[in-house]
Amino acid sequence: MRRYVRTKVPGGTCFFTVNLAERSGNHLLVDRIDVLRESFRATRRDHPFRIEAAVVLPEHLHMLWTLPENDAEFSTRWALIKARFSRALEPGERCSASRSRRRERGVWQRRFYEHAIRDEQDFARHVEYIHWNPVKHGWVERAVDWPHSSFHGYVRAGLLPVDWAIAEKCPSPRRRKLGFAAQPTQLPSSGR
Repeated sequence: MRRYVRTKVPGGTCFFTVNLAERSGNHLLVDRIDVLRESFRATRRDHPFRIEAAVVLPEHLHMLWTLPENDAEFSTRWALIKARFSRALEPGERCSASRSRRRERGVWQRRFYEHAIRDEQDFARHVEYIHWNPVKHGWVERAVDWPHSSFHGYVRAGLLPVDWAIAEKCPSPRRRKLGFAAQPTQLPSSGR
């Protein structure tokens, strides 16, 4: 069996992609956004971390987190969030034989993707990717129209204009495909 080695950066900032096990036609995350929010609240209460940017799509989510100084345990936090969310749902999802043997639910994919943020440019690129994602996947034409995104907080803080990431305003198909808009993201003043 392949062994996955996670990057451990105490106090670091990481980008994450977390997927539901069943992605096709599944809207569980937005249909049960209240349960997902409570799972995050409970986990952050017990194991604090800062959410720098986030988007929740119907079947996957992307987030940027900064962990407390001397703490690199993002895997524990994701395990708790996934478990809390899964336990709050009625059973009934399709479950593989291997998951059944391990007494696991079939709600989430077992693993997740993480990337340690290297510098301010890397941070800004991932914030843009997160906020562009609902447009990229065709859920909306404008980032502002997706309700489950930190984009709205960036607009309120004056870091992004409300018309950032409009599909028709992106300068080229290649830049649009990559998720870049005409105006770069300003960074929040968090001491980066």
